[in-house]
Amino acid sequence: MDAAGNTPEYTVSELSSALKRSIEDQFGNVRLRGEISGWKVPASGHAYLTLKDDAACIDAVMWKGQRARLAFRPEDGMEVVAIGRLTTFPGRSKYQIIVESMELAGEGALLAMLEKRKVALAAEGLFDAARKKPIPYLPERIGVITSPTGAVIRDILHRLADRFPRDVLVWPVKVQGEGAAEAVAAAVAGFNALPDRPDVLIVARGGGSIEDLWAFNEEIVVRAVAASTIPVISAVGHETDTTLVDFAADLRAPTPTAAAELAVPVRAELVATTSSLAARLDGALAKAASARGERLSLWAARLPMPAAILALKAQRFDDMGERLPRALRAALNIWQGRYDRAAEPLRGAARGRFAEARQTLTMSASRLRPHLLANASRRAERRYSEATRLFQSLDPKEVLKRGYAIVSRPGGGIIKSAREARAETSLGLRFADDETPVPVLVGARKQKPKETGDDAPKQAKLF
Repeated sequence: MDAAGNTPEYTVSELSSALKRSIEDQFGNVRLRGEISGWKVPASGHAYLTLKDDAACIDAVMWKGQRARLAFRPEDGMEVVAIGRLTTFPGRSKYQIIVESMELAGEGALLAMLEKRKVALAAEGLFDAARKKPIPYLPERIGVITSPTGAVIRDILHRLADRFPRDVLVWPVKVQGEGAAEAVAAAVAGFNALPDRPDVLIVARGGGSIEDLWAFNEEIVVRAVAASTIPVISAVGHETDTTLVDFAADLRAPTPTAAAELAVPVRAELVATTSSLAARLDGALAKAASARGERLSLWAARLPMPAAILALKAQRFDDMGERLPRALRAALNIWQGRYDRAAEPLRGAARGRFAEARQTLTMSASRLRPHLLANASRRAERRYSEATRLFQSLDPKEVLKRGYAIVSRPGGGIIKSAREARAETSLGLRFADDETPVPVLVGARKQKPKETGDDAPKQAKLF
C-alpha cells in the first residue's frame, strides 16, 4: 500500500492557519532584543521595521496606537527590546512580530547614540558660545514653552510673581512621547513669528528618565532653539539631567524654578540697590562739593584784599575828577576865542546883506496896489466855486440820488452790459440809500426783452 495514502491532505489556507495557530500558541508573548532597521511610518500611521542581530532578522509591525505611546523616537541603528506576540502573515508566507511596546535596550546604548548626535550637531557650530545671545536684564514679556498641566508652569509663574511680576505667554505643548519634539520645535518657531514677540523664552520640563526627556534630544528641537532670534533659557529636568537643548540654548537653568530666577531680578533687591546707589551718589556729591569749597577758600585766602587792589585806582580817579572841570573850562575858552575870531567877518557881511534886502522889499511893497489883490482873490474864489459844482455833478452818490442805480456781481465788480447781467444768477443793485440783491430769472438770462408798440417806456434799459 502507498505510504502517501496515509498522509493527511491540507489546502494552502489550512496549512497556513495551522502554522499560525502553532506559532501564536507557542510564542504568544515574547521579549525580543535587536537592532532597528528599515523603520518607516506610512500614511496609515502604523510602523514597519526589521529587528536584527548578527545572524538573523525578523520583520515587525507596530500599530498606530502603540507607536503613539512610545517615549522616544525610534531610528535605524537603535538597539531595543520589543515586547509582543509572534504571528504569521499568510499572504506572504512569512512570520513577524506584532510589537505592543518597545524600550531602549539599556541606557548605555542610548547614551552612545546621544553622544554621537551631540558630536554631529556641535560640528555644525550649533553649540558655539559665540552665537549665544545675552539674556535681557528685565524683560517686559516672557514666553514659556511647557505642558499646561503639572507643577512646572505653576512653579515658574509663582517664582516670577514673587521676584518681579512680568507678562507671561504660555505655549502649551506635549513634553513626552510621540509628537512632543515636533510640538516644542513648532512652539519656538511660533514665538519667533509673533508680531509682538516675547523678550526671552523658557523651554521647561520636569525631571524624568532619559527616555522621558528624549524629546529634548531630538535634532528638530535642537535646531529650532539654535535658530531662535529670541534668547532661550533651557530648564529641562533636574540639575543632574542634561539634554542637547541645554547646549543649544543661550542659557541653561538647573530647574524650571531656577529658569524663572534667571529671567528676572528680585524687585525688592533692585529697589534696595537703587536706593543704596542713590545714597552713595548723594554722599559723593556732597563730599566733592565740600572738598571744592575748602579748595576755593584756600585760593581766596591767598588773594590780596579788594580794598588794597582798588585803593590806587580810586585815588587816581579822584585826582582826574578834580582836574576834569578845569580842563573843560580851559578848552571851552580856547574854542570860544576861535569862534569869535572866525565869526567877526561873517557878522559884517550879514549886516550889509540884510540892509540891502530890506531896501529891496520896501521898494517892491510900494509898487503893489490893493485893488489888484482884491480882483485876483475874487477870480480865485469864482474858479473854486465852479470846480466844486463840477465835482458834485460828477459824484456817483449825487447821480444815484437822481434815481439811478449801480448793478454789480455778488462777489464784487460792476456789470457794464446786459450780456454780462444775463450770465449771472443774482445781481446787486446799489441805490443812494442802500444796496439790495436781485435774483435773475432763468428765462431772463436766455431771452432778450421785447419792446412792443410806441407805448414802450422810453427810459434807458437796465439790462
